[in-house]
Amino acid sequence: MGIIRILFLADTHLGFDFAFRPRIERRRRGPEFFANFERALQPALEGRVDCVVHGGDLLYRSKVPARLVAMAFELLKTVADWGVPIYLVPGNHERSIIPHRHLAEHPQIHIFDRPRCFVFKKDNFTLALSGFPFVRQGIRKRFLDQLDQTGWRDVEAAVHVLCIHQAVDGATVGPTGYQFRYAADVIDASDVPADFAAVLSGHIHRFQVLTRDLKGRPIDPQVFYPGSIDRTSFAEKNETKGYLILEFETDGSGGGLKKWKFAELPVRPMIQLELRLSEMKSAELKSWIQARIKNMPADSIVQLKVSGTASREAMQVVHAASLRALVPPTMNIDARFVDHAYYR
Repeated sequence: MGIIRILFLADTHLGFDFAFRPRIERRRRGPEFFANFERALQPALEGRVDCVVHGGDLLYRSKVPARLVAMAFELLKTVADWGVPIYLVPGNHERSIIPHRHLAEHPQIHIFDRPRCFVFKKDNFTLALSGFPFVRQGIRKRFLDQLDQTGWRDVEAAVHVLCIHQAVDGATVGPTGYQFRYAADVIDASDVPADFAAVLSGHIHRFQVLTRDLKGRPIDPQVFYPGSIDRTSFAEKNETKGYLILEFETDGSGGGLKKWKFAELPVRPMIQLELRLSEMKSAELKSWIQARIKNMPADSIVQLKVSGTASREAMQVVHAASLRALVPPTMNIDARFVDHAYYR
């Protein structure tokens, strides 16, 4: 009998709000994403897992400086140098290709740059990891063809795992729980062969495990989304963030998923304030903001949802620099204009 433990994380979005040469002084969230990335990789550095799967969107976009790619892969190479292999799926934010690919080269870093199947061996236990980079259009009809191109059927292994960066029927996102259903860019969960012990997917930022199809019937294999490692928008303000550790077991003749655990990562509070300007004067508006900021955690990420009619004087208060001057330097604050107008 053998055991293989996989550390599974996704949607790290490294580079988000990260500036190498900032033009203004303010607290930036970019270093927090790198800090959580390092925290998520800690079980691998401590020898508590056998391999790492990254489900895509390592970076926050495709056109990034080489320096940022080097920083991201420096952490992964540290893990790989300890003999822990890494399997990475390029996501939609990378436009399905890792930029500055030469900076990712390492014998223990394996990238699904095309449909392919990687084999990991531990003792007498063979784990096959199949996958392909993010498919932007028509994945519902193309899924089985993409899967066949990996060659997974020709690989003998005790356990097969599918690694992707796609939406699957039943996945939910957003504060209202929007559910992906039957669309051309959504995989039909019933199309995944039962030969796979699990589906490991990025792309959906909310942690969730899909166990039933849209008609309520059990699905096999289950689909695991670890979610993003930090909150990237206010649509995620109430979501827990973290990563997964999955344990697979074999008895020699076959194997499957034995158990899994979600590990939570620290995130800062995100708070939205509804601000209807009406005809507020500058001093009144400043007082309104400061009174509400006073009772918030000092490290809050605050967004003003601005609506209503305002004077030019009042609008100066909700400009970025003016808002930052009203809050502690440990906070982030900005304004989103929903429905507003100047009065003449």
